[in-house]
Amino acid sequence: MWGEPNETVVNRVQVLNEAGKLVSTYPEIHDEELLGLYKWMVQARTFDQRALKLQRQGRIGTYAPMIGQEAAQVGSAYALKEQDWIYPSYREVGASLVHGVSMENFFLYTMGNLLGGTSAQNANVFPVQIIIGAQCLHAVGGAWAAKLQHENSVSVAYIGDGGTSQGDFHEALNFAGVYKLPVVFFVQNNQWAISVPRSKQTASNTIAQKAAAYGITGVQVDGNDVLAVYSTMQEALKRAREGKPVLVEAVTYRQGPHTTADDPTKYRENTEVEAWLEKDPLKRMKAFMIDRNIWDEELDQREFEIANENVSKAFKRAENTPSSKTEEVFDFVFEQKPKHLKEQQSSLGTEGVLK
Repeated sequence: MWGEPNETVVNRVQVLNEAGKLVSTYPEIHDEELLGLYKWMVQARTFDQRALKLQRQGRIGTYAPMIGQEAAQVGSAYALKEQDWIYPSYREVGASLVHGVSMENFFLYTMGNLLGGTSAQNANVFPVQIIIGAQCLHAVGGAWAAKLQHENSVSVAYIGDGGTSQGDFHEALNFAGVYKLPVVFFVQNNQWAISVPRSKQTASNTIAQKAAAYGITGVQVDGNDVLAVYSTMQEALKRAREGKPVLVEAVTYRQGPHTTADDPTKYRENTEVEAWLEKDPLKRMKAFMIDRNIWDEELDQREFEIANENVSKAFKRAENTPSSKTEEVFDFVFEQKPKHLKEQQSSLGTEGVLK
């Protein structure tokens, strides 16, 4: 399945089919890890669904749902080492939770609290990046620094299919290839960049084959198959640690809107959505585990209840956190505050504006 640098023919990696049946080599993973992968997907989906409701109630701000992409995010992040770094876009709640970011922190971010956009969670996850594609350059910078300092870490940039049309994406791949950096570019091809379909985003057969232009390896994986994503990411990380950057294209689907400000019914057909719902990542993994006699409907129901309880507790903690004050903005720019920012901060009046 894996090609080599400069190869444009890309095959898709798959372990489980849509019915949850094995179709290729089973990765080396214990039943406890299978359960861990599924439970993280349940937690991510539960958080996502609650966040959508809370936004509709006006209790949090604009939110970008990731429902349908749980396997891509959880499977990829589950393969990371603690020292590895995630450089997310605005839709990586699943991957970020797995790598150590708290749900409370995410809620604070959606509420506009400054604490939600900092590294206070003590996880190797950069703040959410709103500028499309910019996180790829940051990941390359982090990977370059890690190489120069002889650190055994890999930087992972998460980006959507639409973001691959940005110059930042291509510049980052070029740097990674030239300097042989420990970085993985993880593209979640969810078929839509807001209202622009994948077919109008690029004329190439796959996004993964774009890696060939930069002398790095590209691989495409079934993004709704958490086992395929997990095993693919393990290999990608192994190569990246050896100075061989990788572009992974996870083919998945955004089941919900682009953000809570979007109405997907304006640009896509219900028949398309229904077809992809049959490929739902949670349904596929659940069927596989039931077949292995390590899961059942009663356990499944209880797991969703536990996930809901976790989300409720996290949101309550976030709601009880004091709102940010204007003068605190200056505290999150530099590690050591320079003189001019100290002066600006001291110039703020009681209403939070410069005197």
